Amino acid sequence: MQDDISGWTDWNAHFEGIDEISSPSELHGLLTGIVCVTEAPTREEWSQILTTLNVPELSEDALVLLTDEAEDVVHALSDDELDYIPMLPDDEHPLQERVQALSDWCAGVVLGFGLASGNIRADELELIENLQDIAAVEFEDSDNDEEGESSYEELYEFVRLIPVSLSIGRKKITVTESSLLKNFHAKSKSAAVDTEQNIVEMFTPHRPS
Repeated sequence: MQDDISGWTDWNAHFEGIDEISSPSELHGLLTGIVCVTEAPTREEWSQILTTLNVPELSEDALVLLTDEAEDVVHALSDDELDYIPMLPDDEHPLQERVQALSDWCAGVVLGFGLASGNIRADELELIENLQDIAAVEFEDSDNDEEGESSYEELYEFVRLIPVSLSIGRKKITVTESSLLKNFHAKSKSAAVDTEQNIVEMFTPHRPS
């Protein structure tokens, strides 16, 4: 199965059923959003990040998988081949399951990016809004047809390169230099600012309701 090739089978086995995270795909989106801003977190930093999210302690194997995947994603986001791939179930899974996973992944990217960066630059705002729109998509029974499959593929190809765009032009900082851990404790808020860095708003994201 393609799930085995992509790594989904192993990823899902380690991270399925964590109440504090909507799905394994959301966790991969969270990871992706974070490393758009920071260097790949170490195993110890991942443990601290997950603790601040109130995620129960993971096994050593799960933490190693998370750490290795973050390093792979950092490489993919900086690669000219544009071969970054979200961690999602393959087309042998029902369309409804894949749509929900893509929605969860988008929400995760928004969450991770906002918590790591603490702000959105003017040129990033539209990209984040696109992810938020797709995170709010709801599947309907009438979508379960050939047209629905085509729409899913279009959405997938559109959003999978957004992290590349968010990552390009950013000088990666360490997790300790970022606002990541501090913002995990902050309440959702948005305050307009105007600085020489062209930052347009402070950003503390939240999952779509």
